Amino acid sequence: MSQPIHISCQFDSGNIEVINSESEDNIRLAIRNDNNSDFYQWFHFKVHGQSDQNYRFCIENASDAAYAAGWEDYQAVASYDRETWFRVDTDYRDGQLIIEHTHQHEVIYYAYFAPYSYERHLDLLQFCQSSPIAKLEHLGSTLDGRDMTLAIIGEPETAQNIVWMIARQHPGESMAEWLVEGFLQKLLDDSDPMARQLLSNTVFYVVPNMNPDGSVRGHLRTNAAGANLNREWLEPTMDRSPEVLLVRQKMQATGVDVFLDIHGDEAIPYNFLASCEGIPSYNDERAASQDKFRQAFLESSPDFQIKHGYPVAEPGQANLTMATTWVAETFGCVSFTLEMPFKDNLDLPDEVFGWSPERCMRLGEAICYPILKSIQ
Repeated sequence: MSQPIHISCQFDSGNIEVINSESEDNIRLAIRNDNNSDFYQWFHFKVHGQSDQNYRFCIENASDAAYAAGWEDYQAVASYDRETWFRVDTDYRDGQLIIEHTHQHEVIYYAYFAPYSYERHLDLLQFCQSSPIAKLEHLGSTLDGRDMTLAIIGEPETAQNIVWMIARQHPGESMAEWLVEGFLQKLLDDSDPMARQLLSNTVFYVVPNMNPDGSVRGHLRTNAAGANLNREWLEPTMDRSPEVLLVRQKMQATGVDVFLDIHGDEAIPYNFLASCEGIPSYNDERAASQDKFRQAFLESSPDFQIKHGYPVAEPGQANLTMATTWVAETFGCVSFTLEMPFKDNLDLPDEVFGWSPERCMRLGEAICYPILKSIQ
C-alpha cells in the first residue's frame, strides 16, 4: 500500500502551495508571490513519498512567473541530502512547469536553484572572522530584524585600492552567494599568491547577502516590504529599503574603485557582465577600464564569455536606481553586474548538474584576476 504524499515548505527559503496531491502522477502546485509584490519564480519544497515511485509535479502558475521565458530548456534541481543538487527532467508546456522524477528515497527536496541557507550565510561570516586579516561590521538591521553584516578584508587605513562586492539583492538568485563563498575562500587563503598580492594594497568590502529577509521568506526578487532592492539605489529609505540605505552610507564613507554586484539570470544560459555604458559620465577612459576587466576575466575562466548578454544602454539612458549604474556615476569607478545562469553555461554544459554551486565558487575564485588587473 502506497504512503500518502506529503509536501511542505515550512523551512528556510521554502516556497510552494499545494493545490492537489492525491495522485502521484498529477501533483498540482503553485508558487507563492513575494510579499507585497507580483514577482514569483523561486520554488523550494520537500516531498515525503516512497522510494522507487515516479512522481509528476505540475506547477500550474508558471506562465505568469516573473520571467516565464526562463522556463524554456530549464531543468529543476533536486537533492536527497541538501548538499548535492542534481538536475531532473523538467518540461515547460501549456503554461505549466512539469517535473517528473523517480524517487530513490522517501524524502527529497526540489528547488529552482541550489539554495544557500541562512545558516550557511552565518557560517560564511564566521569563517571570515576567523582570519586575522578580516573583521565583521554590523551596519544595521533589516525590516524583519536580521543583521546587515559587512565583511572587511585587508587594511582600510593603508589600502591604496577599495573593492566592493555585494550579492543577492534578488534573494532567489542564490548562485550569487555561492560565488561569494568561493571568492572569500580564495581571498582568505594566506598561501594563495594572487590573494597575497591583492591584499598587499587593497581592501575588500563584501556583503554576501544584501537581502536576508527575502532569502529566508523564499522570495524571488524583493525584500520583506516587497521592494526590488536593485531599483532602490537613488533614494533608499529605512522604511522600504534599509538594506540599500545602510550599504550605500558605508560606501559613501569608504569610496569605491571597483564594484561588483553578483546576480543570476533566469533566461540567458551564459555567464556575462552588464556594465554602465548609459550613465551621464561614461567616456572613453571608462570604456577602456571596463574592457580591461572583461579581457582579464576571459583569460581567467572559460566559464565567462562576452558574446551573450543584455543590450547596452544608449548614452544618457542608464537606470540610476540600479546599483551598478548608481555606483559608477557616483564614484567614477569600474562597475559591473555579474550574471550567472539558473540553467547551465551552454559553452561548457554539464548534463547532470548544470550550472552548480561548485562552478559558481570556481567563478568566484577566477574573478580575483580581473580585479587584480583593474587596480594595477
